[in-house]
Amino acid sequence: MPTIGTEEAPLRVAIIGAGPAGFYAAGHLFRQKTCRVEVDMYDKLPTPFGLVRCGVAPDHQKIKNVTRVYTKTAAHAGFRFFGNVEYGRHIALDQLKAHYHQIYFSTGAQVDRRLNIPGEDLQRSYSATDFVAWYNGHPEYRHLEFDLSRPCVAVIGVGNVAVDVCRILCRTIDELATTDIADYALEALRESKIRKVYMLGRRGPAQAAFTNPEAKELGALPGADIHVPPDEAVLDACTLADLGEKPDRMTAKKIGLIQDFSTRARTGKDRLLTIRFLVSPIALHDDGTGQVGGVRLVKNELYATSDGRLRPRATDSIEELPAEVVFRSVGYRGVALAGLPFNDRWGVVSSVQGRVMDGDTSLHGVYVGGWIKRGPTGVIGTNKSDALETVNAMMADLNSDCHLDPAHPSAEAAADMVRRCQPNYVSWEDWKQIDAQEIARGKPLGRPRVKFVSTREVLAMLGR
Repeated sequence: MPTIGTEEAPLRVAIIGAGPAGFYAAGHLFRQKTCRVEVDMYDKLPTPFGLVRCGVAPDHQKIKNVTRVYTKTAAHAGFRFFGNVEYGRHIALDQLKAHYHQIYFSTGAQVDRRLNIPGEDLQRSYSATDFVAWYNGHPEYRHLEFDLSRPCVAVIGVGNVAVDVCRILCRTIDELATTDIADYALEALRESKIRKVYMLGRRGPAQAAFTNPEAKELGALPGADIHVPPDEAVLDACTLADLGEKPDRMTAKKIGLIQDFSTRARTGKDRLLTIRFLVSPIALHDDGTGQVGGVRLVKNELYATSDGRLRPRATDSIEELPAEVVFRSVGYRGVALAGLPFNDRWGVVSSVQGRVMDGDTSLHGVYVGGWIKRGPTGVIGTNKSDALETVNAMMADLNSDCHLDPAHPSAEAAADMVRRCQPNYVSWEDWKQIDAQEIARGKPLGRPRVKFVSTREVLAMLGR
């Protein structure tokens, strides 16, 4: 029997999920000098790149340039892409085990965490995840509608996704018109009546989850002034004690930015973005028609837990915020995958160093990477080291002769399986056609691309 990983018997790997975690894993696999690897990458969407395409804000085109790295990985002779193929619908775990020596899942964290407060499910209470996918032209979210006709909006959360939502709501239409935002979202935002945006954080300035570049950008919006209530920019005693005499450079810079915002006067711009700290929503009010009519906030204070972490707790101070639209952005969680053990509390597939674990037992030949492995933490680049950890485990297992024993390990057999299960799959050559068409559609408009925003559009362009 030939050795797996040789020219005669390449290591066959299936990667489920074509986002950063998937592409970084493929790149690491192809850099194995002593192992011949073939990678088949699957994604339920007809287009690759995951959240880089459907999650990174359209006004952050430089961040999207990371796809050039992924495109170089895709140029490897051992790479194939099967888009518009959904795990659990078109293909199952047993089918993959019949064709691959190893299977790597990088499906991300696809849904929002809930607030668990009264009124959360009222109309005009929206998931920030849904909104981001909608304005980015994600095929599964293009049908959604968001009421932007109200003057006051609350964005709950102070992470980078919350910042993205605030920034898109505060951008001028001329700024958005030069991006790759979905056309229908551009038209909806053109009619927006939003003038006041509140971003609400339950802890203090030092604990804000957004990064400094994101915060700095909020202070330079051409169409929106920014404000932080001065008393909420002041650091409390617990934070001062926690930071010590010399806080780390990044935290010190973040605090400085926020405190600078608290001293700024309004300049008469069309919109006002207010960042609040140490406040938590405790209820969304019904306006009498089943829609959000306001937000009840409680003022928080920080305290140190027994392990030294700072946590917020409610005080007796309550206030009402007259926001009639709410975007919830308090974190993501993964979705369970058929056949894989799932930690429902954390919203991840159970794993150790990327090896999927069923209790104390490793699930032979099955691995995870990215947010479905570690939870929704880090930036795009974090997935590179995360994927390397898992690939190192995969190589160690291979060297220990610990891998799946597929009945049909050839590339041709896997392709036949896909054609039977999903005849309308999208190949990498198909993607290059889609990419070229999108860029061509955007060029006369001065935009980087005009996206196809439905699978039907993509297949029609491909002549199917």
